[in-house]
Amino acid sequence: MLGERLNKLRRNKGLTLKELGDILNLGESTLSMYENDKRSPDYETLKRIADFFDVSLDYLLGRKDTDIETIAAHHEGDEWTEAELADIEKFKEFVKMRREQKKDK
Repeated sequence: MLGERLNKLRRNKGLTLKELGDILNLGESTLSMYENDKRSPDYETLKRIADFFDVSLDYLLGRKDTDIETIAAHHEGDEWTEAELADIEKFKEFVKMRREQKKDK
């Protein structure tokens, strides 16, 4: 799961393995192994990756399908209408339902 998420995040930023490696001070081959789930980063490296992409460790490790905390953090201090807050709650319930459906399969 980490490899898939890392690959998607890197591509969404338009970075090559080399470019991301230079940013994170990691070798291109090391990142390739992470993306292909042939090797796992240590905790400090995981934190650096999550910080760079501005996502939670739970999202990066596949423990959450959506990164609600990250989305909320980007909008901290925004004023929300009652309708928007209701939509957010509906979305949270939808995500919860989808997780439960996946577990049942």
